[in-house]
Amino acid sequence: MSGLIEFSLDKRSGVATYMQIVQQVEQAMRLGRLGPGDRLPTAAEVVGRLAINPNTVLRAYRELESRGLVEPRPGLGTFVQRSLGRPRDPALERGLVSWVREARAAGLGPEDIRALVESALSGGLTEEATA
Repeated sequence: MSGLIEFSLDKRSGVATYMQIVQQVEQAMRLGRLGPGDRLPTAAEVVGRLAINPNTVLRAYRELESRGLVEPRPGLGTFVQRSLGRPRDPALERGLVSWVREARAAGLGPEDIRALVESALSGGLTEEATA
C-alpha cells in the first residue's frame, strides 16, 4: 500500500461505499496528506483491506478521475494530479485538537462532535450559544 492513505468505511453512515472513498481521498488532499504525484492504493490493496467489491473501488477512482483529481497510469497505478490543500495553520490545528479533547472530556462522542461541527459550518450555532 502507498502508506499515504488508508480507507475506512462506516456502514451506518448512509453514504455509498464508493463515495466514502471519494470523500476520504478529497479530505486527505485538503489536509495535505495526499498531493500531486502520490499514488493511491491499488484496487486490489483496498479490496484486501476492506473486503469490498473491486468495482466499488474502481467506481470511486473513476469518479475522482472525472473530477480531475487523479490520473490512472496503466501498469503503475492511480496518481493524484493536483492539490486541494491550502497552507496549514498550526495554531488553528492545535486549537481544534484542544477543542476536540475538551468535547471528549465533557462526555461528547464522535457523532455529537460531528453534529456540533456541522451545525457550526452551516451557521446553525450562534455566538451566544458558543460563548
